[in-house]
Amino acid sequence: MTDLTVMITRCVRRSLRDPEAFFTSLLLPVILMLLFVYVFGGAMSAAATSTSEYADYVVPGLIVLCAGFGAGTTAVAVATDMSSGIVDRFRSMPIRNSSVLTGHIAASLARNLLATALVIGVGLAVGWRPSAGPAQWLAAIGMIVAFILAMSWFAAMAGLLVGGPEAASSVSFIIMFLPYLSSAFVPAASMTRALRPIAANQPFTAVIETMRGLWMGRTSGGASVGHEALLGIVYCAAILVLSAVAAGYLFRRPTAA
Repeated sequence: MTDLTVMITRCVRRSLRDPEAFFTSLLLPVILMLLFVYVFGGAMSAAATSTSEYADYVVPGLIVLCAGFGAGTTAVAVATDMSSGIVDRFRSMPIRNSSVLTGHIAASLARNLLATALVIGVGLAVGWRPSAGPAQWLAAIGMIVAFILAMSWFAAMAGLLVGGPEAASSVSFIIMFLPYLSSAFVPAASMTRALRPIAANQPFTAVIETMRGLWMGRTSGGASVGHEALLGIVYCAAILVLSAVAAGYLFRRPTAA
């Protein structure tokens, strides 16, 4: 626990010492919320008929998008550690090796929960009105945490796999792009025939529809909340387990000289 506490503190301090990346991860939710609600919201007639109704629709998608982007920054942090030589130093010290990666994951969870709280606050300010009770809120938060952990472990694995921080930065772009091919901003049924099955059957859609159903009492595709929640849990668990196992294997490899 001492090793883990030290590594978590290190990663959190590292985030605070990079104000550009830290404030970008916090300002991005605000900018995207205002952009989609006030600039694009009127044109999204397939999803809503007014600004407040579109806010009800889009908030879960923005939470997933920003959480994915925030988790993607973990790839850069892990790749930087692997290429800077600090990991070799850690391996020479009497600490548990797993605490290095776990520290990055815990810091990613903290950053993304802060960004999620900001999205929720801005959403309430622009007209989002969830009808969920305490149990539904707890379930939605649990889904958010599971998604962030899964994406953080995936990003850590990618950071270990690529050659350096510059290549790892592309992971953030990829994770941030995938929600646009989901039901985050428009229903999957409104997309072209080629994109419709992709949007309807991918992990981001299942997580988004679960939160949408829990908060608003309905999903955009007509499926039950329980069905979407089961898919979301299975997707998150599969990504988390596979990524964590792969990250553990990659971390044990010798670093480049």
